[in-house]
Amino acid sequence: MKPDKKTPHLMQVSASRYLTRNMIRVTLTGDAIKDIPTGCEGANCKIFLPRPDQPQDEFVAQLRDGPRPTVRTYTVRYIRPDMGEMDIDFVDHGDAGPASAWARRAEIGGFCGFAGPGPVKVPAFYADHYLIAADMSALPVAAATLEAMPRTARGVAFFEINHPDDAQEIDAPTGITQHWLIHLDTHAPSRQLVDMVQSWDWPAGCVQTCIAGESTAIKALRSFLMTDKGLPKNDCYISGYWKVGLVEDEHQQMKRAEAAA
Repeated sequence: MKPDKKTPHLMQVSASRYLTRNMIRVTLTGDAIKDIPTGCEGANCKIFLPRPDQPQDEFVAQLRDGPRPTVRTYTVRYIRPDMGEMDIDFVDHGDAGPASAWARRAEIGGFCGFAGPGPVKVPAFYADHYLIAADMSALPVAAATLEAMPRTARGVAFFEINHPDDAQEIDAPTGITQHWLIHLDTHAPSRQLVDMVQSWDWPAGCVQTCIAGESTAIKALRSFLMTDKGLPKNDCYISGYWKVGLVEDEHQQMKRAEAAA
């Protein structure tokens, strides 16, 4: 670990449950949470993962001295600073992915490292209409954004989930119409979100977006929104969170290369 990096905070697992068929909600506790400002739901954070059966004192030393543990990017779903608690939602990919495997076995007394959070993705709401689109990986940021909106907000939300039982209750404004789409083959790219956004009856006025998910779909949506619809960059949050066939480190490297091109 680089010496100029702050040591990640140690977090304890205080609860874990299946929120839906393929989404696990893990509640973390730690003194550092009490110093995080409220309103950071939807912001990215880094989760540092211990090895299976790794002793806590050994993991704490690794956080401090390196080498850096396996780290993955997640979203703050809920935070309760007065209680020193936050909720992180994990898609259950089985035991193949390190974060999914950790979340599947998480239980009270478990632990991980935490760094962040960063800034929220949609810091201000000023549009006439809102366009939300997310697959399972981006449901937490989409849901947090919807719940932070003014109750008078209008627009549409398209969610792509892995099973009908993955639909969630989201406290969205009543003026936001929600559509739940099913994509069973998570190993193949999907065009459902692209097709739904492109067929949306585009309204007059300012449109703000919160769109995230698999990079192939995101690339097509970015082109449609920026080129075909001419949306200003400041009105759009749109981000690829993963790519079929790549682990996170490979995907982040791909994104950096594309940004530099």
